[in-house]
Amino acid sequence: MDYEAENGQNSQKDDKKNEGLFLLLISVHGLIRGENLELGRDADTGGQIKYALELTRALAQQPEVAQVVLLTRRIEDAQIDDDYAQAVEELGNGARIVRLDAGPADYLPKEALWDHLDTFTDNALTYLRSIGEAPDLVHSHYADGGYVGSRLSHQLGIPLIHTGHSLGRVKRRRLLAAGLDSTTIEQRYCMSRRIEAEEQTLASAERVITSTSQEIEQQYELYDHYQPEQMRVIPPGTDLLHFHPPQGDEWQNPIAEEICRFLRDPQKPIILALSRPDTRKNIGALVTAFGESEELQTAANLLVVAGNRDDISELDEGAQEVLTDLLLLIDRYDLYGKVAYPKHHGSEDVPLIYRLAAASGGVFVNPALTEPFGLTLIEAAASGLPIVATEDGGPRDIISNCENGLLIDPLDTSTITDALLQVLSDWEGWQQKSSNGLQGVREHYSWQAHAVRYLEVVRPIIDKTEALVRQPPRTRRAMLYHDRAIITDLDQNLLGDPKSLAILVKVLRENRKCATFGIATGRRLESALKVMKQYGILEPDVLITSGGTEIHYAPKLTQDRGWPRHIEYHWAPSAVRRVLDQLPGLELQPRTEQSRFKISYYIDPRNAPGLDEINKLLHQEELSVTVNLSFGQFLDVLPIRASKGFALRYFAHRWDIPLEHVLAAGGSGADEDMMRGNTLAAVVANRHDEELSQLVDMDRIYFAKQSYAGGILEALDHYDFYNNCTVPSADGTV
Repeated sequence: MDYEAENGQNSQKDDKKNEGLFLLLISVHGLIRGENLELGRDADTGGQIKYALELTRALAQQPEVAQVVLLTRRIEDAQIDDDYAQAVEELGNGARIVRLDAGPADYLPKEALWDHLDTFTDNALTYLRSIGEAPDLVHSHYADGGYVGSRLSHQLGIPLIHTGHSLGRVKRRRLLAAGLDSTTIEQRYCMSRRIEAEEQTLASAERVITSTSQEIEQQYELYDHYQPEQMRVIPPGTDLLHFHPPQGDEWQNPIAEEICRFLRDPQKPIILALSRPDTRKNIGALVTAFGESEELQTAANLLVVAGNRDDISELDEGAQEVLTDLLLLIDRYDLYGKVAYPKHHGSEDVPLIYRLAAASGGVFVNPALTEPFGLTLIEAAASGLPIVATEDGGPRDIISNCENGLLIDPLDTSTITDALLQVLSDWEGWQQKSSNGLQGVREHYSWQAHAVRYLEVVRPIIDKTEALVRQPPRTRRAMLYHDRAIITDLDQNLLGDPKSLAILVKVLRENRKCATFGIATGRRLESALKVMKQYGILEPDVLITSGGTEIHYAPKLTQDRGWPRHIEYHWAPSAVRRVLDQLPGLELQPRTEQSRFKISYYIDPRNAPGLDEINKLLHQEELSVTVNLSFGQFLDVLPIRASKGFALRYFAHRWDIPLEHVLAAGGSGADEDMMRGNTLAAVVANRHDEELSQLVDMDRIYFAKQSYAGGILEALDHYDFYNNCTVPSADGTV
C-alpha cells in the first residue's frame, strides 16, 4: 500500500513540524482509532489501547517533536467498524495512526498473532522506506509490540523504549489462580513464546517505562534480563476533562439520588471507597473502622461503590463473600442510614461520584491490602478530593508527589480511623490537601506532565549523551518457569530468631529466579500479612493461609479461585459447630480467627475429649472433616479436602513443580501432612517439634539441629537445594 500517497503527509505537515523528533510507537493488537475507543469490547481492547493513543497525542503536542506515528494492525472484518481498515488516520498536530497488514484480514486475538509478527515487522520497514525517514526511536507496547520493536531497533540501529503493560510470568500465575492448568495456559495463551519475546525485548531495550516502582521490583524482577538501572517510573496521565473539581450541580443527577436514598443525613461529608468487590481491596476493614468509631459516624457518611450487581447470589464466589461481609458488618454495627452501597453505576457516573464527595467536604479512602498503582487516587485528587490510602505500593508515590493525603496501615483499623478523622476535622488542612492534589495531578499525572517527563528520559538516549551501563545477563535457566519450591510454616519457623531470619530472607531473595518461596500458616490472610510486615519477611510467591483453606499468589495477592470450589465438598460448618460447641474444654476462638472454611477452637486437653473421640463424634453425624491440633491448645476443623499438605500438593501440581523438588519446612503437628510423602522435608528445632517426633525415622525428613530460620538454612545446605535440588535415596542419604 502507498502510505505516502494515502496520508499526503508532505503537504500536510505543520510549519513547526519541519524540524524535530520522529517517534515511532508500536501497539500491534486490539482495536485502535482516534475517537470512540471501544474500551472493554474484549480482553485486547483495554487500558493499553488508551495509553498508547494518549501518549501519541501528548508527545505530538511537545514543541521538540515533529511527528509521532502509532503503528498497529489493519483489519478488514464485517464484525467491526470500517475505521480499522483505514491505512492512515490523522490525529492532528503531526500525530497519526498507521495500520499495517499482517496475516489474515480478519480481527484476531493477540494470541493468534505470533506467526504474523515478522510480516508486521517487514511491512513496518516498507512503510518507513516509503516515507523516506527513519525514526529517532521506537517505543513498543506489550510483548508482541516488543517483539516487533526489538527487531526494528536492531535492523535500523535506533534505540528501543518499551512498556510491558502486563507480563507473561505474572499473568501465568494469575491464570493458574483462576483455575486453568499449565497445558491449557500454554495452548490458549502461547505463554512460552510470549515470555521469550519479553526476555528478548528486555535484552534489547535501552529504557523500560513503568507506572510504579513496585512494578519494577516485583514483576520485571522475575526475568533473566532484569535491568533495574535501565527502568524509569513515569505514571500514566489522567483525563482532566472528565475528572475535575465540583461545579455546583453535582446533586442534580440520578446517581446522587440513588446515594441519598440510603442516608439519614445526606448533607454530611462523604467518606468514599470505590473499587471492585475483591478481598484484596479490604473493604471490610474500612466498614469495621467506621462501625467501631462513634466519632467517625458523627462526622461523616460512608459511601461504598463496589461494582454492579442485580443479585449478590449470582456473582462469583469472591464478590459474594465481600458483599455479604459488607452487609453483615453494616448489620452488626447498626449502620443503617449511615452507609450507602448502591447496586448500580455507569462509567459516566464515576467522575460525578468523586465530585459529590468533594462537594460534601469528604475524603477518598483506599484501604487495599496492596495497590500497585492507584488510578482511583489520581482521579480523586483531580476532583479536588483529599485521600487516605494504603501504604503498600503506588499510593506512596502519589501522596509524596501530591501532598494531598495520609498513608495508613491497611491491616490496622485504628490507623484508618485516625487518618479519616484527621482529614475530616481540619477544614483548613482539607482545603490545602484539595488544592495540593489539583496542582500535583497537573504537575505529575496529566498527559502533558507525562510527555515532558518522557522526553527528559529518552532525549539523552537519542542524543547519545548518557552512557548506558548494561549489566551482564543472568545465566539462563534450563526451564521457563521455576522448577523447585520451598514452603515453610510462619510462626514456628520464621519468627523465633530475627538474626537467622535476616540471613534466610537474603538467601531466598538471591535465589528467587529459580525457586518459588511459599508460606503455609494457620493464620488468616490479614493476620499473616501483618506479622510478615512486622518481621520484614519478603512477600512469598504463594501464601497458604487459614490452615490450608485459602491460597493467594504474588504480586497482587490473587486468590486461587479453583481451590475453594475444590474444598467445599461435603463442608457443613453449622453442623460441625452444633456437634462441637457444647463439648467441655472447647471454646470458640474470636471471629477474627474464623473463616469460610475454618472453624477454630481453644482446647483445654485436661477437660476436652481426645482427638479420636472428637473425630468419632463428627463421624457419627456423617461429617467428613479434617481436625488439626497444634501447639497443644488450638483445634482447627477444616473441610476434608483442606489442609496445608493438600494445598501444597495442589499448588505444586498446578505450577508443574515435582514434589521431589519441594522442600516443606515445619515445626509443629499442623505441618505434618506437608512433610509426609514425596516432598523433601525439614523439621526445625523448637519447643513444639516433639509433635513431629514420630517422623524421625522416615525418609526425606531432615531434623535440623538449629531452631527457627536457622533450621531452614541448615536444611537448604543439607539438601544442596539451590544447586542440584538433590533428592535423598531410600536410606535417607544425599
